[in-house]
Amino acid sequence: MSAEQQLAVVPPKETALAVYSAEKGLEPWLQVIRSKIDGFTPDISTRKGREAIASMAYAVARSKTALDDVGKKLVAELKEVPKLIDAERKRVRDTLDSWQEEVRRPLNEWQAAEDARVDKHNDAIERIRLLAVDLDGITAEDLADRVAQLEAVALGDDWEEFEAEAARAKDKALSALRAALTARQQYEADQAELARRRAEDELRAQQEREAQIAREAEERARREVEQQAQTEREAAARREQELIDQAAAAQRAAEQAARDAEAAAELQRRQLQLQAEQAQLAAEQAEANRIATERRAEQERIAAEERALQAAEQARVDERRRADAAAAEIVRQQEARERDEAHRRSINRAALDAFIAGGMPEECAKQAITLIAQRKIPAISIQY
Repeated sequence: MSAEQQLAVVPPKETALAVYSAEKGLEPWLQVIRSKIDGFTPDISTRKGREAIASMAYAVARSKTALDDVGKKLVAELKEVPKLIDAERKRVRDTLDSWQEEVRRPLNEWQAAEDARVDKHNDAIERIRLLAVDLDGITAEDLADRVAQLEAVALGDDWEEFEAEAARAKDKALSALRAALTARQQYEADQAELARRRAEDELRAQQEREAQIAREAEERARREVEQQAQTEREAAARREQELIDQAAAAQRAAEQAARDAEAAAELQRRQLQLQAEQAQLAAEQAEANRIATERRAEQERIAAEERALQAAEQARVDERRRADAAAAEIVRQQEARERDEAHRRSINRAALDAFIAGGMPEECAKQAITLIAQRKIPAISIQY
């Protein structure tokens, strides 16, 4: 901006910051402009006068722009100063941070190694403690395996200052595991004893049923033999009475004939005597038949008793066979359950070893196997 277009010369660059930053520092420049405005007397009635007014107003505006531009440039330059300062500050911070890291690196490395060492010992102690938690439902075999694992944990200088804490954790875990093992062994022994007693009760009940069946069969056979013998005796008695009646009738007929023909010849008497002898022989034959019938009845009774005993024995043998089959089935089912449990433990152990081989901590692997086996993990199962 030329001097003709503005009413006051702007402050020089060397002093501009001091002028603009001082309170009312531009007041002298404003007074110069004000004096020129006060010394201007326009003539509004003429064109030249009106042009002079417009020129004066333009000169005031140009002076405003010139003075404001100088301040604007100062502000722009001053705004760059914080950026330069911040950049230098950042450079110094970065440099000192790198130097601090360089100086502290050995301590940091030592601290990291120390933290890893402490974490290793703490993790090992935690694994010892975890062997003795959640013991409900664990079999005596698994508890004994945990006791063996824990007893195999060696204590010594390798544990460093954590040896005492590891020893306490080991002793506490062993106490809990051994107590749980003792209780579980007692429980399993009690269960085995209950199973044995149930089997004995079932066998005893079966034997009692067999004995009852044999007694009932023997009683039925005895009644049948007695009934048959009684029937045979009654039939023999009837046949004997019939023969006696026949002999009596013949005797009566002979006596009647003797009375009617006392004068009958000797031949007639012999005939009558012969008839009497024949009747006697018939009676004797009837007696012999009766005795033979009783003998046959006795033989049939004995045979019936033998058949009843054989039937009872066969029933006892059949029932015993069924009892043995039932007991064998119980044993087979128990063995099947034991084989299935052993099979499941084998598969679970293989899965556990696979998890551990894949980098999973043993306790995490055990928990994962347990959750999967209990079907608490959706869409994942163990094929047994």
